[in-house]
Amino acid sequence: MANPRVPPAIGHAHLLGESPPQSGAQRIAFLGRLEQVIAERIATRPPAATSAKLVAEGTRRIAQKVGEEGLELALAAVAQSDPEIIGEAADLLYHMLLLLKVKGLSLSEVIAELETRHTQPRAGRLK
Repeated sequence: MANPRVPPAIGHAHLLGESPPQSGAQRIAFLGRLEQVIAERIATRPPAATSAKLVAEGTRRIAQKVGEEGLELALAAVAQSDPEIIGEAADLLYHMLLLLKVKGLSLSEVIAELETRHTQPRAGRLK
């Protein structure tokens, strides 16, 4: 469940030499910067980096973490307070970004897919 430590997606702000962004647009833009940090961690594999440890364990382990975090978010949504939900959502986003990067994909591609679904709805998809 919710971890008392700072979620990885938030904890990386200090690595970028900045305090957490304030506006909604800046907060969304932070995901792109976090993607860059993840790419750097994959390339350099510092021993203490969570990203490097998970990459060393392989794609299957990263995918497992995404599933675990998704389940923890769902459970937190029905049984915990907002801070715990936010923490679990941050963990899920972090692991999702890591999985995408390992697979050679990006958040930008996911956003493009969401935009396509929104502007060109297909049967069975919500607009």
